[in-house]
Amino acid sequence: MYDFVVLSNRLPVDRVVDENGEGSWKHSPGGLVTALEPVMKAADGAWVGWAGQADLEFEPFESDGIHIVPVPLSEEDVEYYYEGFSNDTLWPLYHDVIAPPSYHREWWESYVAVNKRFAESAAAISAPGAVVWVQDYQLQLVPKMLREARPDLTIGFFNHIPFPPYGIYSQLPWRRQIIEGLLGADVIGFQRTADAGNFARAVRRLLGYVTKTTNIEVPGETPRTVIAKAFPISIDSMSFEELARQPDIQARAQEIREGLGNPKTIMLGVDRLDYTKGITHRMKAYGELLAEGRLDVEDVTLVQVASPSRERVQAYMQLRDEIELTVGRINGDYATISHTAISYHHHGYPRDEMVALYLAADVMLVTALRDGMNLVAKEYVATRFDESGVLVLSEFTGASDELKRALRINPHDIDGVKDAIVQAIEMNKPEQRKRMRAMRKQVLRNDVARWSIDFLSALREAADAQPAEADEAPLGELGSTIDRIRRP
Repeated sequence: MYDFVVLSNRLPVDRVVDENGEGSWKHSPGGLVTALEPVMKAADGAWVGWAGQADLEFEPFESDGIHIVPVPLSEEDVEYYYEGFSNDTLWPLYHDVIAPPSYHREWWESYVAVNKRFAESAAAISAPGAVVWVQDYQLQLVPKMLREARPDLTIGFFNHIPFPPYGIYSQLPWRRQIIEGLLGADVIGFQRTADAGNFARAVRRLLGYVTKTTNIEVPGETPRTVIAKAFPISIDSMSFEELARQPDIQARAQEIREGLGNPKTIMLGVDRLDYTKGITHRMKAYGELLAEGRLDVEDVTLVQVASPSRERVQAYMQLRDEIELTVGRINGDYATISHTAISYHHHGYPRDEMVALYLAADVMLVTALRDGMNLVAKEYVATRFDESGVLVLSEFTGASDELKRALRINPHDIDGVKDAIVQAIEMNKPEQRKRMRAMRKQVLRNDVARWSIDFLSALREAADAQPAEADEAPLGELGSTIDRIRRP
């Protein structure tokens, strides 16, 4: 039985099989794991999730001080719950229907069944009065299911992607069930204040509940107040700066520049291959700048890293074809023997290589059409310890609310994107330093550890507001842990 339980679609470990067929577990280097690891270890916490492979069942085990509790998914679960409802219904809907969502009843039924499996796993291992923190859009029904099974729990939910305006959200046939599922939590976190506002409006329209600022009044036999507000997620800022200061990483950055022919300016895009990221928009802007003679391929190179994503989903297969055709056309039209217009890479890189790329890049292009946060923007800023470099940032990302000294753009306005690219390339060093210094202050102060403690502190306040025995400490040992590691 655990005092602190985290639920996410994926576990913080990946199964690796060696050449002899022997399986082992490798710790994932993700930001969420980094943020929660100290709390998990201090509070003797458990992590519930899927191992990432269908029909893989194994007993709970411990990894780097974290108790791992698996939830198995069948091939049908992966097809219907994950690839279907989560990624072909909710994902496009929550990203402003950039691609059309698909609505299938069998997908919804699988989503309900898998959410129930997660909720049952968490309920079975949670100690009396435990804190359970549910992560992201794949598990939106879990909070209500958990509350019905275990009303003694303090439940948090964090939505890592946008929450859409009601006019878009209302298209969902199961719109009411999702809202009711989320309202099972005591605290619901969103990336942006606008997302929290969209959720509150959906609650008013669908359920008629009273909402005031960040509070939602949920009636019932035991009326409750649910907090719904923004908790912008971040990165492990110092780890990126420490890597960037390593001589071997800096040497690798210089190698990258030399390998690209030492252009005057390297522009960089780093994205999952996803239609929400605006990759084709930035390529269109760059291609037009070359065609108009405002940029010269001998002077400027665009490096585009597009890591594979959801490769069995038709919309993603079509997007890959479109991007690769665009890259081929632009390179065919403008590349020279010694300089390539676009250096395109359809695979991921380890963190060391990504930091070297960030250091090599003079301009970072983030042109997402809709993004909950976009941590790549913050990673780039964290690595620029010499305060050089320019960030061109879409106003439709959560990061734009915080990184106000970036060159902010509307990615749908191709002429505006072109002008911002030219402005970034021509920006003098004092202006670069002024802008980057302000952004680095924001990113270094508000790192991912602060994000997690801010959210858990809000959960603690929610627990404080609930009736409890006079001598009972709020959240038990976890409350003491939060007090010990909370920052001023």
